[in-house]
Amino acid sequence: MSKDAAPKAPAPLPIYKTFPASAFSACFAELVTLPFDTGKVRLQLQGTPTPGTVPKYKGLIGTVGTIAKEEGAAALWKGWQPGLHRQCLFGGLRIGLYDPVKSRVSNFFDGEGAKEASFASKVVSGLLTGAFAISIANPTDLVKVRLQAQGRQALAKAGEAAPKPKYPNAMAAYRMIAKEEGIMGLWTGVVPNITRNSVINATELATYDQVKQMLLASKVVDDNVFCHILSGLGAGLCACIVGSPVDVVKSRIMGDSKGLYSGTLDCFVKTLKNDGPMAFYKGFIPNFTRLGSWNVVMFLTLEQVKRLIQ
Repeated sequence: MSKDAAPKAPAPLPIYKTFPASAFSACFAELVTLPFDTGKVRLQLQGTPTPGTVPKYKGLIGTVGTIAKEEGAAALWKGWQPGLHRQCLFGGLRIGLYDPVKSRVSNFFDGEGAKEASFASKVVSGLLTGAFAISIANPTDLVKVRLQAQGRQALAKAGEAAPKPKYPNAMAAYRMIAKEEGIMGLWTGVVPNITRNSVINATELATYDQVKQMLLASKVVDDNVFCHILSGLGAGLCACIVGSPVDVVKSRIMGDSKGLYSGTLDCFVKTLKNDGPMAFYKGFIPNFTRLGSWNVVMFLTLEQVKRLIQ
């Protein structure tokens, strides 16, 4: 039985191979889809407009177009440095550790003789690796959000020239935040970030794993690119539905340099009170566009890289 199941499981790959493979795949997906993420963050940070005023950003395409027009196309990749820093650490750890952790969790929950890990074991494994990875990579996520949020034109007042951005680059942002807010300031928003990323990580990896397993078991598709695309889209959709509320709270807390929110619960309550419940799904379409495309690119790349190094 173990010999028959072995070809289906990627567990035999050691961590020194899965970590760089996962980090590379996550970084590549980050670069390809970062414009969507920048648009998503701007939409999330834009509060509900007052009556009679027109919101600056409308929809994904409109937001991306406005940013490119006012700040230049390069602004769509604002935060790419900490984005890659984040994916090297967070992506490499959460994805690279998933299979080894899933194997141990499955042995505990499903028994050592189980042919396939249960869905519950996959979810628990995703929660554990996601929480561990983002606990380490939180500073990179914070700097990425701060850089994305500080559009020069977005900060400008009517009739005035746009001020210089507070953070000129990623490395300067790390230093400035540590100096102005203390070392622990780099872990601002770590609680909602752990909540958000552990939930999304569990949803992404467990859903991809499960959908792929079901597709292969049905014999409808083989283990090919089409299978990986379907599984990646399913993972992105589920992650977006589950993770959007905590994603909005995380983005608002991390983008808050004026002290508007005292914590996760305060941000949740104020967002609900001021903007209504639908604010937690603000930017849902760009969020799904980002997560769906990110998952497809990442898993497609990861599957190919794994085959090369296996």
